[in-house]
Amino acid sequence: MVKFYIGLDLGQASDYTALIIIESIPDPGGKIYHVRRLERIRGEPYPKVAEKVRAIMTSSALSGRTALVVDQTGVGRPVVDLLKDVGLKPIAVSIHGGDAVSRDGSTWKVPKRDLVGALQVLLQSGRFKVSDQLKLGPVLQSEMLNFRVKIDPITAYDSYSAWRDNEHDDLVLSAALACWWAERQPKPTGPLVFLGSTQKPAWLTSDRIAKAPQPKMPKF
Repeated sequence: MVKFYIGLDLGQASDYTALIIIESIPDPGGKIYHVRRLERIRGEPYPKVAEKVRAIMTSSALSGRTALVVDQTGVGRPVVDLLKDVGLKPIAVSIHGGDAVSRDGSTWKVPKRDLVGALQVLLQSGRFKVSDQLKLGPVLQSEMLNFRVKIDPITAYDSYSAWRDNEHDDLVLSAALACWWAERQPKPTGPLVFLGSTQKPAWLTSDRIAKAPQPKMPKF
């Protein structure tokens, strides 16, 4: 039974690769997700990143009950293949600006707004919790508060030149990947508002980011 979800946002060689581990905890109001680990990796060759992820997933705490969701958009299939070569079974996600989820072989093609929507639902309902005691916890909170999705006024599709709009989206996008798969495309309970770069999304306010004391952590 899957209990943990790893979101891996793979960066280009000069960018951060972001890794998040969230734990799913049953609750009458819907599963609650606690962030258990946040990590940024820069300057390591992709084979070393793959080995690092393998070591985490085969640890006693995570082995056999963890799903790995990987952004395939920026660096493409070769890095996903590296993860497979070390014995992992990544769920590859290719991000696009349309409005429909589809599947091409082992790759999921997912609208960026769906990923953001999954995280939005959890934030609105107080079901996504990140502790200040995590070193990068405040960084993730800041990324969520400042995240932007732009909509092309002509096509009504998400407008962006790459999966990441800027270098400070890596942690929140890794969280969105993990949450989307964990929730399996939940339907938002309210309108999903996409705002321009000069405004802050109404649903990403500080009171929506549920903070939780960090319980005793398993060793990954």
